Amino acid sequence: MTEQDQPSMTLRLFNTLSGQVEPLVPSDGKALRMYACGPTVYDYGHICNFRTFLAVDILRRSLLLMGTHVRHVMNITDVDDKIIRNAAAKGISIREYSAPFEVAFLEDLEALHVERPEQIARATEHIPLMVELVEKLAKEGAAYQTEDGSWYFRLSAFKDYGKLSKKDLSGMEDGARVDLDEYEKDSARDFALWKAVKPGETSWETPIGNGRPGWHLECSAMAMEYLGPSLDLHAGGEDLMFPHHENEIAQSETATHQTFSRHWMHVRFLLVDGRKMSKSEGNFYTLRDLLLKGYKASAIRMALISVPYRHQLNFTFDGLVDATSAIDRLRTFKQRLMEAKVEAGTNAALQDAASKAKADYMAALANDLNTAEARAAIFELIRTANTAIDQGQLFAGDRDAILDVLAAFDAVFDVLEDGDAEATRKAIEWAEQAGRLSEVAPELLARQGLTDEAIEALVAERTLAKKQRNFARADAIRNELAEKGIVIEDSKDGVRWKRK
Repeated sequence: MTEQDQPSMTLRLFNTLSGQVEPLVPSDGKALRMYACGPTVYDYGHICNFRTFLAVDILRRSLLLMGTHVRHVMNITDVDDKIIRNAAAKGISIREYSAPFEVAFLEDLEALHVERPEQIARATEHIPLMVELVEKLAKEGAAYQTEDGSWYFRLSAFKDYGKLSKKDLSGMEDGARVDLDEYEKDSARDFALWKAVKPGETSWETPIGNGRPGWHLECSAMAMEYLGPSLDLHAGGEDLMFPHHENEIAQSETATHQTFSRHWMHVRFLLVDGRKMSKSEGNFYTLRDLLLKGYKASAIRMALISVPYRHQLNFTFDGLVDATSAIDRLRTFKQRLMEAKVEAGTNAALQDAASKAKADYMAALANDLNTAEARAAIFELIRTANTAIDQGQLFAGDRDAILDVLAAFDAVFDVLEDGDAEATRKAIEWAEQAGRLSEVAPELLARQGLTDEAIEALVAERTLAKKQRNFARADAIRNELAEKGIVIEDSKDGVRWKRK
């Protein structure tokens, strides 16, 4: 790495393994090698899933903003008990069953502006690697085969089990269940590496027998294939800490005799209206559910990232409305900034405000991804700048400085550019194909059918009507647009409009 390539700032992130906030830097001095657990594609992703994927996106973007190169790998689990069971019920292959959900997941990531990792690894495409890992563990005396042909990891072979979650399993008696597999094993604490085939199940014929991989085995094999035996960072939701990540550590470190990952990041669950999200509670939402209710993808992104990843987030519809208002304020401010008539020069107070805002913003991100403080720094700058514009104290050099701060903000938050209409259009198209169009609110369809060109024409007609003192027609146009979710704003800088 040349001097020019050196990171401009070091991000400090809480490490679940050590229990400390620690510098996150590439161990090889080149690129941070990070693995993030991806989806199991048996259904559509819900907002709790996406909080985790967005937190990883914020981490990735912050690292890049601070000058740290990233090598990011995410898995897609396209074989597991639910996928096999559901595919069998439909009489189709697991690939036919899981493929539409994988496509939907990637579309949802795009709608939320989640950047793609450098490598996406599908479990079914890496079966030979998993078999090789089982064979290595067998040579170490840490894997054994049961009479039915399944393979298990012998937990007694790994003395540090529980070091991530800080669980003490020494007193666990045989008969208790750690793993939900259905096969006999030597100890209740042992977990499945390879599951022997059952009648009608998808399976692979391999040197270790006819069967399929266990979930834990998949991530270890794929992470080490693309990132080496020792990673810089492993990330996922807090639900994966035990037993999934503990099992990854046990099998990986037993096979390689190296630290599997130096740093571990875990994202807190979210609540919905103060309760755990579940279908039985009636508060279970996919991204598409929210888009079809008329909420913007950018507002959903903002709502899910505004609370720092290690804090409990209580997701509410009022919170979505607040996020929508925040984004409108950001976009309106940028538009006003660009349209303001300015002279050459600078305002020392505004220059200081911009420098402070950027420093505070970067420091907040570097401090364990404190997105709440990072966002607050930007809105403080907006308040100061709006006052300066009102007083005619904004100059060309100040605009450039503020735009630089906004660019740094959007490099991570990515909500300034309005791509919401396209995300909603795709959601409506999906609902129509799925036979769920009746669930879409009529006003949402009406807004979606009103093009930007049609809105501009109505706004121009309203402006002309006001000049001709035809206030009845001007008011009628404003009301018509309002009914379709279009807000008109009259200001000294001209007329603006925006979608709710």
